[in-house]
Amino acid sequence: MSKLKIALLQISPAGDQEKNLRKGAEACRKAGAMGADIALFPEMFNIGYDIYSCPAEAWTKGAVSPEGSFVTSFGELAERLGMAVGITFLEKHEPKPRNSLVLFDRKGHPALHYSKVHTCDFDAEAALSPGDGFRVCELDTAAGAVKVGAMICFDREFPESARLLMLEGAELILSPNACPLELNRLSALRTRAYENMLAVATCNYPETVPDCNGHSAVFDGVAWLRDEPGVRDMCILEAPGSEGIYTAELDLAMLRSYRSGEVMGNKYRKTKTYGGLL
Repeated sequence: MSKLKIALLQISPAGDQEKNLRKGAEACRKAGAMGADIALFPEMFNIGYDIYSCPAEAWTKGAVSPEGSFVTSFGELAERLGMAVGITFLEKHEPKPRNSLVLFDRKGHPALHYSKVHTCDFDAEAALSPGDGFRVCELDTAAGAVKVGAMICFDREFPESARLLMLEGAELILSPNACPLELNRLSALRTRAYENMLAVATCNYPETVPDCNGHSAVFDGVAWLRDEPGVRDMCILEAPGSEGIYTAELDLAMLRSYRSGEVMGNKYRKTKTYGGLL
């Protein structure tokens, strides 16, 4: 099993959906040339998460179908590049649109379709429908099969999101984002990786986008190694604020070995005592 190379496409929107498609496709081609196995976009890339500059009835008109050309173009590109692509978009849905991601495998097949469960209903995202659950796929990559789930931005603040994905077997969580990734939010992502013994990769917009600051990151979920003293930093990538394509290599063999012998995740949960959560 070779290392899984993840590319975080920390790019700004280009002004409209057609330009975003072209810029996104070019970013994918660059990621492919860098040897990436997976490329991930920031949150709701088809409209650049532009949900504050106009009323909801205006920006929700930008919703597209997962079978439409914006989304399927990235499936075709994934096949041409032999690289998985996680494209994000405002999805047409009744009664209200959804904040969604489709992950195409390296053959261009949709492996995972996820819609944000924890929509920010205290703000503009009250105009959206929440997703209906968390799912895991087995993603075919050049580095081998890997079990992948997704959570989007505010989902990270709820431990249940990553916990459910861990229980379904996730080894890697993809987390598109559109907000400042400051100390506390990055700490939440680190914690989701630590407590579930899985990797978390989050992709944000650069600091040139309002209310964003870059700092896309990958936490590999391995807090220590038995043959090494002390603890290790699980953060294997934290990007700067500037626009760019940032890559990290996830050592799946190391993660799987760690998961097999360590104590977090599902190892010692006392589920009979958790009734209050329900």
